[in-house]
Amino acid sequence: MLKKFTVRNFKNFKETLVLDFGKVGGYKFNKECIQNGIISKCIIYGRNATGKTNLGEAIRDITYILFGDYYRIREYKVLNANSEETTATFEYTFVFGKDSVEYIYKRNGKRELVSETLKLNDSVVYDIDLKDVCFKYINLELIGADTIQTEKYLDNINHDFAEIEGEEKTIVPFIRFILNNAPMKSNSILIRLEDYVKRIRYSSVGNALMQRFRINMNFVDYLSEKDNLQKFEEFLNVMGIECKLEVVKSVDGKGELFFKHNSLIPFYENASSGTLALATLYNRVLVLDRKPSLFYIDEFDAYYNYEMSEKLLKFFKANFSECQIVFTTHNTNLMTNQLMRPDCVFILSRTGELTALCDATERELREGHNLEKLYIGGEFEKYE
Repeated sequence: MLKKFTVRNFKNFKETLVLDFGKVGGYKFNKECIQNGIISKCIIYGRNATGKTNLGEAIRDITYILFGDYYRIREYKVLNANSEETTATFEYTFVFGKDSVEYIYKRNGKRELVSETLKLNDSVVYDIDLKDVCFKYINLELIGADTIQTEKYLDNINHDFAEIEGEEKTIVPFIRFILNNAPMKSNSILIRLEDYVKRIRYSSVGNALMQRFRINMNFVDYLSEKDNLQKFEEFLNVMGIECKLEVVKSVDGKGELFFKHNSLIPFYENASSGTLALATLYNRVLVLDRKPSLFYIDEFDAYYNYEMSEKLLKFFKANFSECQIVFTTHNTNLMTNQLMRPDCVFILSRTGELTALCDATERELREGHNLEKLYIGGEFEKYE
């Protein structure tokens, strides 16, 4: 699980921002929000333009390090526009059983990797500075990579540095080089890290995402198989949308989704924005063969009323117990101890600071406190 995430000089986060999943309070209620002593379900509140979306982008940045540089296929500004620092820093601390893994790296304004450091249980495994061409392979045996051909990696780096001036250089991170070239055991700590990062998901229910969903015929094909349509229908019913669905295939074999009444009504052309948002979320997560390790859902209830928002939150808590989920929202109805707890509700300030409600007041917050009333009354205002 991800225990702690830190980012600095990334987009609007000029100063260091810390999301500490390991800072757990002693609350005895809503224990399902905690998994193995780490926060597994949390909500982040923040005014518009405080960086809730940017935080999700920052957390999933490691997926591009391990599995490919997403930045090469679109313009992506990394550095804070008001900072004089030349790199953005990302720090991850993962916990797998009794082992703690820290992975730290920096990117420059051209989105290129500048440095990376890997630690296992506080011991430095390697430390690489590409800017100064300094490579320190200290304890590779700790991760079972002591036989890796470091000279081959250095040759690749030298080749990249020798590219024609003006061309964009793609430096393969050493951690990816190890995963691709070292014979790793199935229970290796790096294999567990790779598996966790591979299952990090980010989702937004914005219009652009829903537009992509409307033309995604793979989902309709999925619904045509086995009991998948019935499961999707049951999900919508649980969320308060009472409906019957049917998939009809045309002569060319393509399926189309309908609401089933006395006559069939095309789903995508007639579903409400809230229903489409639910379908988008379902398609993004619930149809996967493997559940996400960490799921960042940005403004997850933008198209829902407060009752559906509560139902969706309860659904994820009940069905994704081993998945870390970060919800961002403006809905203060969800700021209640009936659903969450003060150490799992955060405020993201305009200055890029994350503060749990239990740390945002001198008052000892208890189960009986009305968190929403305190919030609206200005109890946590200085942390916004």
